[in-house]
Amino acid sequence: MALTLEQKKAVVAEVADAAKSAHSAVAAEYRGLTVSDMTELRKKARSEGVFLKVAKNTLVKRAVEGTDFECMSEGLSGPLLFAFSMEDPGAAARLIKDYAKENEKLVARLVAVGAELHDASELDRLAKLPTRDQAIAMLMGVMKAPIEKFVRTLAEPHTKLVRTVAAVRDSKQAA
Repeated sequence: MALTLEQKKAVVAEVADAAKSAHSAVAAEYRGLTVSDMTELRKKARSEGVFLKVAKNTLVKRAVEGTDFECMSEGLSGPLLFAFSMEDPGAAARLIKDYAKENEKLVARLVAVGAELHDASELDRLAKLPTRDQAIAMLMGVMKAPIEKFVRTLAEPHTKLVRTVAAVRDSKQAA
């Protein structure tokens, strides 16, 4: 069933709104996926903060004009599923990568981050990006390491003295 002009405008507005606030985007070919597969994928996308949309390529081209994802316009061909990471940059890539492991009919075609179009092989690298919480934990670990080392260095002479006294005591008791 063909979309009316108002429905097309609504799709363009919806995708444009998502593209303006997204960190990254992945376009994947979904040829051969069943309705239940797509429903499962949409459910996972909602839980992971990923905007997922199946739309005509011409509508998506219009929607991404003037956004960071305008670079994807030339590669839009065939039946594509569009995933936009709304919360962290690697969310859409992780979703597509994990689902493609389970179902080989889902194939990533385009990956865009920061107004740059990348090859589909870059999907793995994008998927390995840490989430916000993981990045904060890594930063805190790096910030905490020098202080921990300083405290260990200060405590070492006392610890060495205690071990030496304990070794002398043990040797006197054994004799």
